[in-house]
Amino acid sequence: MNFEQLFASFAEIKVAVVGDVMLDTYWWGHVERISPEAPVPVVALDKKEVRIGGAGNVALNLAALQSQVTVISVLGDDDNGKTLTQLFNQNNINTNYLITSEKRITTNKTRVISRDQHMMRLDTELISDIDAIDEDVLIKKIEQYILQEKPSVLIFEDYNKGVLTEKVITKAIELCKKHNVITTVDPKRKNFFNYKGVDIFKPNLKEVKEGLNLLIEDINETSLKNIHEALHKQLQHAVSFITLSEKGVFFHSNDSLQLIPSHNRYIADVSGAGDTVIAVASLVYASSKDMQLAAEVANIAGGLVCEEVGTAAINKEKLLKECQLLLGN
Repeated sequence: MNFEQLFASFAEIKVAVVGDVMLDTYWWGHVERISPEAPVPVVALDKKEVRIGGAGNVALNLAALQSQVTVISVLGDDDNGKTLTQLFNQNNINTNYLITSEKRITTNKTRVISRDQHMMRLDTELISDIDAIDEDVLIKKIEQYILQEKPSVLIFEDYNKGVLTEKVITKAIELCKKHNVITTVDPKRKNFFNYKGVDIFKPNLKEVKEGLNLLIEDINETSLKNIHEALHKQLQHAVSFITLSEKGVFFHSNDSLQLIPSHNRYIADVSGAGDTVIAVASLVYASSKDMQLAAEVANIAGGLVCEEVGTAAINKEKLLKECQLLLGN
């Protein structure tokens, strides 16, 4: 495999991320004493930082790999939404198909961190489904994007925050099938079985267990094959791609299946690893149509971002070197 050629091909790929975008706010500080008012640590703030989070982090990873990425979602008409839009634009993420709604608020997750440890998280969000009017506007935006941009792949990134309703999911998949756009999904429990007929369905092991109501303990190719068959019975999708945390990843595509173990890493923070995995797998599959290659590269990418504190986009050059080292023949 010529990985330099593969990675160069990413620049030609147009990809959309549809789902729940959010702002990640980080308050970094240090603890020197316990509060006299309550038995809690006093964090003296050193700096504040805002980052792209949620489905936006998938878009950020795609932009870091230099693909032509667009984010499609519903934001609140608020300062957090404006800040998030600015961050998208600064990172070469197309915001032409974002929707601002006065009926919503932009999700903001504020993390308080001291010595690389999370002390607390404060969430500002609205998790009810978008209403029928916003649904129709969002579907229209997806259709406009597909017709105007003619993308290779559309990624559904579901965080259970209300943007991806059953109607939006169904209509978007129909549009993608009609216009030969690859569909990949990072699901959550609420809409787990609404992604019927997609190309790649990528839950993690916990989500699969919850979705299928399983209590399995032994994770091996046989048990994972059975999971794929149970998923396929309900979804009729093409590929199951299951992330297994420290055990690696598993994929089942037609008659091909493989459990790919993880590579040894220093794990600082697992936040956002799933975002990186779906982004990388989607790009590699769109470029090569080789699911084993997509799973191998995404497995490496997921491990790399776990070495960073907080959500962080993959480094393209570092990923390329790791692929050449670990997968080159």
